[in-house]
Amino acid sequence: MGPLHRSSCRPPLAWFYSATAAWNWSALYTYFGINAGYAFDASDRNTGNTFAVPFPYAAPGTVASFRNRSQDGFSGGGQIGYNWQLTPGSGVVFGIEADAQYLDFGRNRNNAFVAGALAPGYYVTDPRGLSSLDFFGTVRGRLGYAFDRTLVYGTGGFAYGSGSADRSFGGYAGNDSFRTGWAVGGGVEYALPTDSFLNFFRSSAVTLKVEGLYVNLDRNTRNQGAFVINAANNFPVVYSGIGRRSDEFAVVRAGLNYKFGSY
Repeated sequence: MGPLHRSSCRPPLAWFYSATAAWNWSALYTYFGINAGYAFDASDRNTGNTFAVPFPYAAPGTVASFRNRSQDGFSGGGQIGYNWQLTPGSGVVFGIEADAQYLDFGRNRNNAFVAGALAPGYYVTDPRGLSSLDFFGTVRGRLGYAFDRTLVYGTGGFAYGSGSADRSFGGYAGNDSFRTGWAVGGGVEYALPTDSFLNFFRSSAVTLKVEGLYVNLDRNTRNQGAFVINAANNFPVVYSGIGRRSDEFAVVRAGLNYKFGSY
Protein backbone atom coordinates (compact mmCIF):
# COMPACT_ATOMS: atom_id res chain seq x y z
CA MET A 1 0.00 0.00 0.00
CA GLY A 2 1.37 3.35 -1.04
CA PRO A 3 2.01 6.17 1.40
CA LEU A 4 -0.94 8.25 2.46
CA HIS A 5 -1.15 11.67 1.00
CA ARG A 6 -0.95 14.26 3.77
CA SER A 7 -3.92 16.12 2.35
CA SER A 8 -6.15 13.04 2.71
CA CYS A 9 -5.68 13.15 6.48
CA ARG A 10 -6.79 16.72 6.85
CA PRO A 11 -10.35 17.46 7.94
CA PRO A 12 -12.48 19.55 5.64
CA LEU A 13 -11.69 23.24 6.02
CA ALA A 14 -15.30 24.22 6.80
CA TRP A 15 -15.48 21.62 9.58
CA PHE A 16 -12.15 22.78 11.00
CA TYR A 17 -13.25 26.44 10.98
CA SER A 18 -16.60 25.83 12.64
CA ALA A 19 -15.01 23.67 15.34
CA THR A 20 -12.16 25.96 16.23
CA ALA A 21 -13.01 29.53 15.19
CA ALA A 22 -13.56 32.00 17.99
CA TRP A 23 -17.06 33.31 18.43
CA ASN A 24 -17.47 36.74 16.87
CA TRP A 25 -20.27 39.06 18.02
CA SER A 26 -19.39 41.49 15.22
CA ALA A 27 -20.20 38.87 12.60
CA LEU A 28 -23.68 38.72 14.11
CA TYR A 29 -24.05 42.43 13.81
CA THR A 30 -27.77 43.01 13.16
CA TYR A 31 -30.43 41.41 15.34
CA PHE A 32 -34.05 41.58 16.37
CA GLY A 33 -35.81 39.83 19.22
CA ILE A 34 -38.60 39.52 21.72
CA ASN A 35 -38.68 39.80 25.51
CA ALA A 36 -40.99 39.41 28.48
CA GLY A 37 -40.64 40.19 32.16
CA TYR A 38 -41.99 42.07 35.14
CA ALA A 39 -41.94 45.78 36.03
CA PHE A 40 -41.77 47.15 39.58
CA ASP A 41 -42.61 50.61 40.91
CA ALA A 42 -39.47 52.51 41.97
CA SER A 43 -41.18 55.87 42.56
CA ASP A 44 -41.12 58.16 45.54
CA ARG A 45 -44.77 57.55 46.37
CA ASN A 46 -45.43 60.73 48.33
CA THR A 47 -48.99 61.33 47.14
CA GLY A 48 -50.64 59.47 50.01
CA ASN A 49 -52.59 62.26 51.65
CA THR A 50 -56.03 63.72 52.29
CA PHE A 51 -57.30 67.14 51.24
CA ALA A 52 -60.60 68.97 51.60
CA VAL A 53 -62.44 69.52 48.33
CA PRO A 54 -63.49 73.19 48.41
CA PHE A 55 -66.98 74.60 47.84
CA PRO A 56 -68.57 75.01 45.29
CA TYR A 57 -67.01 71.84 43.85
CA ALA A 58 -68.25 69.70 46.74
CA ALA A 59 -70.46 69.79 49.82
CA PRO A 60 -68.83 71.15 53.00
CA GLY A 61 -66.71 68.51 54.71
CA THR A 62 -65.99 66.49 51.56
CA VAL A 63 -62.47 65.10 51.47
CA ALA A 64 -60.43 63.14 48.91
CA SER A 65 -57.86 60.57 50.03
CA PHE A 66 -54.95 59.05 48.15
CA ARG A 67 -52.97 55.95 48.92
CA ASN A 68 -49.27 55.29 48.64
CA ARG A 69 -49.90 52.28 46.47
CA SER A 70 -47.03 50.53 44.78
CA GLN A 71 -47.65 49.26 41.27
CA ASP A 72 -46.22 46.38 39.33
CA GLY A 73 -47.18 44.28 36.36
CA PHE A 74 -46.23 42.42 33.20
CA SER A 75 -43.94 43.96 30.61
CA GLY A 76 -43.27 42.57 27.16
CA GLY A 77 -42.19 43.68 23.71
CA GLY A 78 -39.47 43.58 21.12
CA GLN A 79 -36.03 44.98 20.36
CA ILE A 80 -33.70 45.57 17.44
CA GLY A 81 -29.98 46.26 17.59
CA TYR A 82 -26.45 46.15 16.22
CA ASN A 83 -23.18 44.74 17.66
CA TRP A 84 -19.55 45.45 16.95
CA GLN A 85 -16.71 43.49 18.58
CA LEU A 86 -13.10 44.67 18.59
CA THR A 87 -11.62 41.17 18.39
CA PRO A 88 -13.19 37.71 17.88
CA GLY A 89 -13.47 35.44 20.89
CA SER A 90 -13.02 37.35 24.12
CA GLY A 91 -13.02 41.13 23.88
CA VAL A 92 -14.89 44.40 24.11
CA VAL A 93 -18.26 44.64 22.37
CA PHE A 94 -20.05 47.89 21.44
CA GLY A 95 -23.66 48.08 20.42
CA ILE A 96 -26.87 50.05 20.12
CA GLU A 97 -30.38 48.79 20.82
CA ALA A 98 -33.92 50.16 20.57
CA ASP A 99 -36.98 48.54 22.12
CA ALA A 100 -40.71 49.12 22.54
CA GLN A 101 -42.61 47.60 25.49
CA TYR A 102 -46.17 47.09 26.71
CA LEU A 103 -46.82 47.77 30.43
CA ASP A 104 -49.64 46.37 32.54
CA PHE A 105 -49.91 49.00 35.26
CA GLY A 106 -53.52 49.77 34.38
CA ARG A 107 -55.41 47.86 37.06
CA ASN A 108 -54.57 50.43 39.77
CA ARG A 109 -54.97 53.59 37.71
CA ASN A 110 -56.91 55.89 40.03
CA ASN A 111 -56.03 56.15 43.72
CA ALA A 112 -58.64 58.80 44.58
CA PHE A 113 -61.29 58.02 47.24
CA VAL A 114 -63.93 60.64 48.01
CA ALA A 115 -65.78 60.87 51.34
CA GLY A 116 -68.72 63.22 50.90
CA ALA A 117 -70.62 64.64 47.93
CA LEU A 118 -68.99 66.21 44.89
CA ALA A 119 -70.98 68.82 42.99
CA PRO A 120 -72.62 67.53 39.80
CA GLY A 121 -70.28 67.74 36.83
CA TYR A 122 -67.00 67.33 38.76
CA TYR A 123 -64.72 64.44 39.63
CA VAL A 124 -61.44 63.99 41.50
CA THR A 125 -58.36 62.21 40.22
CA ASP A 126 -54.94 61.51 41.67
CA PRO A 127 -51.63 62.49 40.06
CA ARG A 128 -51.04 60.51 36.90
CA GLY A 129 -47.89 58.62 37.61
CA LEU A 130 -47.20 55.01 36.71
CA SER A 131 -50.94 54.43 36.68
CA SER A 132 -51.18 56.18 33.33
CA LEU A 133 -48.37 54.29 31.57
CA ASP A 134 -49.41 51.82 28.89
CA PHE A 135 -46.11 51.46 27.06
CA PHE A 136 -42.52 52.64 27.07
CA GLY A 137 -39.46 52.37 24.89
CA THR A 138 -35.75 53.08 24.93
CA VAL A 139 -32.84 53.80 22.60
CA ARG A 140 -29.66 52.74 24.39
CA GLY A 141 -25.98 52.18 23.87
CA ARG A 142 -24.45 48.91 25.04
CA LEU A 143 -20.88 48.30 26.20
CA GLY A 144 -19.71 44.91 27.37
CA TYR A 145 -17.05 42.25 27.41
CA ALA A 146 -17.45 38.94 25.62
CA PHE A 147 -16.10 35.70 27.05
CA ASP A 148 -16.44 33.85 23.77
CA ARG A 149 -20.20 33.03 23.61
CA THR A 150 -21.06 34.87 26.84
CA LEU A 151 -21.47 38.65 26.79
CA VAL A 152 -21.70 40.71 29.99
CA TYR A 153 -22.78 44.28 29.33
CA GLY A 154 -24.02 47.59 30.70
CA THR A 155 -26.51 49.76 28.89
CA GLY A 156 -27.97 53.26 29.09
CA GLY A 157 -29.67 55.96 27.06
CA PHE A 158 -32.92 57.69 26.13
CA ALA A 159 -36.34 56.51 27.34
CA TYR A 160 -39.92 57.52 26.58
CA GLY A 161 -43.38 56.45 27.68
CA SER A 162 -47.04 57.21 27.20
CA GLY A 163 -50.45 56.16 28.45
CA SER A 164 -54.15 56.52 28.12
CA ALA A 165 -55.75 59.96 28.38
CA ASP A 166 -59.14 58.37 29.05
CA ARG A 167 -60.84 60.11 32.02
CA SER A 168 -61.82 56.77 33.52
CA PHE A 169 -58.14 55.98 33.77
CA GLY A 170 -57.33 59.04 35.84
CA GLY A 171 -56.32 61.26 32.96
CA TYR A 172 -57.66 64.63 31.93
CA ALA A 173 -57.37 67.04 29.05
CA GLY A 174 -54.27 69.21 29.13
CA ASN A 175 -52.19 66.75 31.17
CA ASP A 176 -49.54 65.42 28.80
CA SER A 177 -49.52 61.66 28.56
CA PHE A 178 -46.22 61.47 26.62
CA ARG A 179 -43.04 61.84 28.65
CA THR A 180 -39.33 61.31 28.16
CA GLY A 181 -36.40 60.46 30.39
CA TRP A 182 -33.52 58.02 30.64
CA ALA A 183 -32.78 54.36 31.30
CA VAL A 184 -29.79 52.45 32.64
CA GLY A 185 -29.13 48.79 33.36
CA GLY A 186 -27.16 45.70 32.45
CA GLY A 187 -27.41 42.06 31.57
CA VAL A 188 -25.91 38.81 30.35
CA GLU A 189 -26.37 37.40 26.84
CA TYR A 190 -25.40 33.91 25.72
CA ALA A 191 -25.11 32.59 22.16
CA LEU A 192 -26.93 29.29 21.74
CA PRO A 193 -25.97 26.68 19.15
CA THR A 194 -27.12 27.69 15.68
CA ASP A 195 -29.28 24.55 15.43
CA SER A 196 -31.06 25.31 18.72
CA PHE A 197 -34.77 24.51 18.73
CA LEU A 198 -35.31 28.18 19.67
CA ASN A 199 -33.97 29.32 16.29
CA PHE A 200 -37.43 29.65 14.77
CA PHE A 201 -36.31 32.01 11.99
CA ARG A 202 -33.22 30.02 10.89
CA SER A 203 -31.04 33.03 11.61
CA SER A 204 -27.24 33.04 11.72
CA ALA A 205 -27.48 32.60 15.47
CA VAL A 206 -29.88 32.94 18.37
CA THR A 207 -28.93 34.36 21.77
CA LEU A 208 -30.67 34.26 25.13
CA LYS A 209 -30.41 37.27 27.45
CA VAL A 210 -31.41 38.24 30.98
CA GLU A 211 -31.53 41.97 31.62
CA GLY A 212 -32.40 44.48 34.33
CA LEU A 213 -33.35 48.04 33.48
CA TYR A 214 -34.16 51.14 35.56
CA VAL A 215 -36.35 53.68 33.76
CA ASN A 216 -36.89 57.26 34.93
CA LEU A 217 -39.64 59.28 33.23
CA ASP A 218 -39.96 61.83 36.02
CA ARG A 219 -42.03 64.84 34.99
CA ASN A 220 -40.96 66.88 38.02
CA THR A 221 -43.51 69.55 38.99
CA ARG A 222 -45.79 69.10 35.98
CA ASN A 223 -47.91 66.59 37.86
CA GLN A 224 -48.28 67.99 41.36
CA GLY A 225 -51.06 67.22 43.77
CA ALA A 226 -54.59 65.96 43.33
CA PHE A 227 -57.07 67.53 40.99
CA VAL A 228 -60.76 68.43 40.85
CA ILE A 229 -61.81 68.11 37.22
CA ASN A 230 -64.65 69.79 35.37
CA ALA A 231 -66.29 66.92 33.52
CA ALA A 232 -67.80 69.25 30.91
CA ASN A 233 -64.41 70.08 29.39
CA ASN A 234 -62.20 67.56 31.24
CA PHE A 235 -59.91 70.30 32.64
CA PRO A 236 -58.73 70.72 36.25
CA VAL A 237 -60.22 73.51 38.38
CA VAL A 238 -58.47 72.80 41.72
CA TYR A 239 -54.87 71.75 42.43
CA SER A 240 -54.32 70.41 45.91
CA GLY A 241 -50.54 70.77 45.90
CA ILE A 242 -50.08 67.78 48.22
CA GLY A 243 -47.13 66.30 46.41
CA ARG A 244 -46.06 64.64 43.22
CA ARG A 245 -45.50 61.16 41.95
CA SER A 246 -42.44 60.35 39.89
CA ASP A 247 -42.52 57.94 37.01
CA GLU A 248 -39.73 55.56 37.95
CA PHE A 249 -39.77 51.80 37.59
CA ALA A 250 -37.48 48.82 37.20
CA VAL A 251 -37.88 45.99 34.71
CA VAL A 252 -36.42 42.49 34.93
CA ARG A 253 -36.84 40.55 31.69
CA ALA A 254 -35.62 37.66 29.59
CA GLY A 255 -35.36 37.75 25.83
CA LEU A 256 -34.32 36.02 22.63
CA ASN A 257 -32.33 37.73 19.89
CA TYR A 258 -32.13 36.47 16.32
CA LYS A 259 -28.92 37.60 14.68
CA PHE A 260 -28.11 37.94 11.00
CA GLY A 261 -24.62 38.31 9.62
CA SER A 262 -21.70 36.45 8.05
CA TYR A 263 -20.84 33.98 10.82
